[in-house]
Amino acid sequence: MQPLISASELSHRLATEPLVLLDARSGPDARARYQAAHLPGALFVDLERDLAHPTDNAAQGGRHPLPPVRDFSHLLGCLGISPETPVVVYDDKSGANAAARTWWMLRSAGHAAVQVLDGGLSAAQAAGLALTDAVEQSSPVSPYPLTGWQLPLAPTAKVQEASETGSALIIDVREAPRYRGETEPIDLVAGHIPGARNVPFAGNLDAAGQYLPAAELRQKYEAVLDGRPAEQVIVHCGSGVTACHTLLAFDQAGLPIPRLYVGSWSEWSRNDFPQATGEE
Repeated sequence: MQPLISASELSHRLATEPLVLLDARSGPDARARYQAAHLPGALFVDLERDLAHPTDNAAQGGRHPLPPVRDFSHLLGCLGISPETPVVVYDDKSGANAAARTWWMLRSAGHAAVQVLDGGLSAAQAAGLALTDAVEQSSPVSPYPLTGWQLPLAPTAKVQEASETGSALIIDVREAPRYRGETEPIDLVAGHIPGARNVPFAGNLDAAGQYLPAAELRQKYEAVLDGRPAEQVIVHCGSGVTACHTLLAFDQAGLPIPRLYVGSWSEWSRNDFPQATGEE
């Protein structure tokens, strides 16, 4: 199954087959925006509470550490997701925010039947899908049979080693000004991990906010990897959320999914680790 689904295909599937539709918009007023207008049948998932483990110490795991496996297993059951359930998830950031994170977490749970709406909520509206303010109800099932994260992760020690020795390629997907240390709107310190290469996630998208064709994505990332295998590639962002947008791009391109550094810059910058600014 391709990780992306078009708005027109989603419209057809909603009319012809049962699936679980998830609204993964994020931000302080995300739930209110969902309640005011969402795709019919969509269930809200909260980045801060459902897709991350609430923390007061971003120095250990970053601003959005993964939740305990048991908690995510229970959440999926509450949403009505079993191993056979088709799932489609959307956000209002072209999949760049919590939709891609939800996709990665489901794939890492071993769930193959999950897709992200290409172009997000705006693409759905452009395709004529109506919005509603209806109160949606899930159909809970047993907790998902999940025992651990199955997609590759990069622990902090692995990132330190890669930064110091070049043993792995570190890809920083944040916007170039944040990478260069010219601005930092969220974390405490501006800059990047020494040795990291900046490949902004926005470059995965065309002017309409949809993913580039798979062949273009493959050509782009094969050039970035320069022959490195996926196990020698670490992808990160600010807090392990938008990095998943690039991991999805790898999958859409037919390339193996690299390691995710969940703590990302939010963890790295809050510790006594080397930091760099500028282009290198």
